This record gives sequence, structure tokens and C-alpha cells, in this order.
Amino acid sequence: MKSWSLATRIVSSVLSVVTLSLLALSLAVAGFTRYEITERLDNSLQEVSERLQATIATQPHGPHDTVAWVPGVGPRTLAYQVVDQSGHVVLRSQNAPVQPFVPDIHTGFADTPRFRVYVAAPTATAYRVLVGEPTLHRRGATWRATAIAIVPILVFLPVIWLLVRLIVRRALRPLDRLHDEMQSRGSGNLRPIPALDLPVELVSIEHAVNTLLARLETALSTERAFAASAAHELRNPLGGLLAQVQMLGRMVPEGSDAGRRVDLIAGRTRQLGRTVEKLLQFSRASSGIAFRRNRFDVMSVLCVLADDMEPNAHDGHGIILTANGISHIFVHGDMDATGIMLRNLLENALLHGGRETPVHVTVMPDGRIDITNDCPALAPDMLARLTSPFVRGGTGTRGSGLGLAIASNIARQMDVTVDLRSPLAGSGRGFGACITFPDPDVTRSPDEA
Repeated sequence: MKSWSLATRIVSSVLSVVTLSLLALSLAVAGFTRYEITERLDNSLQEVSERLQATIATQPHGPHDTVAWVPGVGPRTLAYQVVDQSGHVVLRSQNAPVQPFVPDIHTGFADTPRFRVYVAAPTATAYRVLVGEPTLHRRGATWRATAIAIVPILVFLPVIWLLVRLIVRRALRPLDRLHDEMQSRGSGNLRPIPALDLPVELVSIEHAVNTLLARLETALSTERAFAASAAHELRNPLGGLLAQVQMLGRMVPEGSDAGRRVDLIAGRTRQLGRTVEKLLQFSRASSGIAFRRNRFDVMSVLCVLADDMEPNAHDGHGIILTANGISHIFVHGDMDATGIMLRNLLENALLHGGRETPVHVTVMPDGRIDITNDCPALAPDMLARLTSPFVRGGTGTRGSGLGLAIASNIARQMDVTVDLRSPLAGSGRGFGACITFPDPDVTRSPDEA
């Protein structure tokens, strides 16, 4: 599902509504302004025409087409004509055409390509007055008035955008604080969210999250306590049983039928002990043992495990650790859980590896740990199911089928990546597990540095 931001959606929605409203308002203002300006200009044009009509009482002196030169006349100045009954222009301004503005002279407004004309109503005189306003002046006046009305609205849009964004971001700050606190919970941090001065709408969410965290902490603590108690209560009886079986084995003749049965019981008891230990480890891993986040050195854990798990060296089936000059790898997680994860991966490699081939543990320069062993290559479908509980690789070696499931479970809790591969690169057999820790702090030895 595509992620989206609440703040972005609110800002974009509000701005869309405001922008569309302002555009509609601008169109309405532009239309109203145009109507008002046109009406005012028409009124002025009519008033000038009627006043000129009232001043004409007698026929003007001079020949027809007399031009009245008025100073300061330009292309935007009103033009007028005085027309006799026969339709001839007897007097006009210098910016008026020679012929009448309109051929059919009737009282009222008329439009020509260059003028908006008003013909005054006739009076007792025999002359009619026609006054024309250049369309250039009328169009310019209309556009200027419209621009003065709507440009401030359009210019104010960026200011509105900034104000809306600022107000929304400020209003969502409590939600951002709650988001940061909730995001920091999980991976080892189950502390309740402190009081954040949240609005009423978010207080219930904070209470619900704190209740859930408290219940989760209680459940995890209960499971950890149960796993620890079960480990203690089961290991002691099994250890005592194995000791008694070994003592019984010393009391029966060696090579007898009773001795073989004692050896069988001892072997089954050891196998039961290993299975119980794996089940307890799986229970601990499932209970969230790896959710803690403490800084520790993985190299020290790896070295201790390699020394502790080194089997008989004379048969060549051991652990070869190649550090590549790396002395420390500091990561954040749980040391005990990391030890359980690495131990299970090493035990899996030792259990299923060849008898004459050692297990190779290589520390990469970037902090990855690669564990490889020799064995027949696994099918891709089998490799994909190895991290499921009680799934065995089919190498013929008896195992619990829980080692890789435990390691994978712990890795998920620690945000660690465990890549399984088979066969190994450049070979038709073998098995490998590469462990990648998030943000490792790798320190090389002084000689290598």
C-alpha cells in the first residue's frame, strides 16, 4: 500500500479549496468590475452627449465638416460630431471621422469597430449630437479596473499557501511527537509514552498504546520467566537421569546385552536433552528475547563460541575462524540472543558438515559473518523451508530441526539478515549462512590499520 502524509493531504486539500474559491471569486469580481466600469463609462458618455445636445440652439456657423480643434486630444479622448437633418457632419472634433459614426442615427448607444457611440435625444434644434468613446480607452479602462480588483487576490495566493502550511504543521506537531514516541517503541523499548500535552482527539490513542505496551511487556516477561523456569526444571532431572544411567553402565559387564541397553538409554537421554534445550531456546526466541538493544562486541562472542565448540582436532573436523584483521564488531542488540543465534548456526554447520572438512567462519571487511560447511547441495525448495521449525535438510544426520528456525527468529527480532545459500559459489556442493548486522561499527587491529 502506498504511504501518504496526513499533513500533506490536509495542506493540499485546504489549498485546493481555497484556490478554487479564490479563482471563482476572481472571476466574479472581474465580471462585476467589468459590468460596473462599462455602466459608468456609458453614463459618462450619455451625459456628455446630452449636455452637448442642450448647448446647440442654432445652426453652427461655418461650412459643413467644420473641425473644432481642441488642444490635448489623443487616441483615448472622446470624439463628437454634430449632424444636421440630412445626415451631414457640420461640426466635429479633430479625432472624429468625417462621416457620421453610425449611418442610421437613432437615440441610444451603438458600437463601431473604433468607437462606442451615444446619440443624444433630439431637442428643438435641427441638429443631433453624436459622442464616441474610443474602444481603446474603454478596453484599457476595463482591464485596468479588473486587474486592480483581482491581481491582489492572485498575488495573495502564495501567502495563503505559506500560512496554511504553517498552521497545519503547527497544529500537527502533537501528532508528530506521538508518532516519534510510538516509532521508538518496539525493538526492546516497551516503556509507556510520557505525557505529551496532546489534544483531546489523540489522548485516547496515547492511552490505548500505553495499555497495549503494558500488556505486551507483561506477556513477554511471563514467557521469559516461564522459559527460564522450564529450562532450570528440565535440565536438572535430565542431567540427574544421565548421571544415573552412566553409573549403571559402569556396574554392568561391558559388551553385554544390558550394557548395550544402558548405552542406548544414555544416547536417547542425551538426544532428549539436546531436543529440550532447542525447544527452550525456540521458546525464548519466540518470547522476544532479542528485542533488547545494547551495544556489544560480536567478535568476542564469536571467538568464545568457536573455542567452546571446537571438537576433536585430530580428525580435521573443526572450526577455522578467519578474522581478516578485524578485532571488534560493535552492534546494538542482545548479547545472549546473538550468542544463541551464532551457536545454532555453528552447530548446524558442524552437525551437517563433512567429517573430514572443517567449518569455515569468515569475517568480512564490512562486518558480515559468513559460515560455510561442506555437504551435498540442497534443492531450492528445501533451502526456502529450512527456517521453518522441524524441517531438516535431508543430509542423513539426526538433528532437532530447530537450529535454523531459532537463528532466523532471533535475526528477525534484531533486524539482522541471515542469507542461506546452497551450493556454494564455484562448487556443486556445500551450505553457507551469511549474517549481516545493521550498522556495524568495525574496528581493525592496529597492524592491519
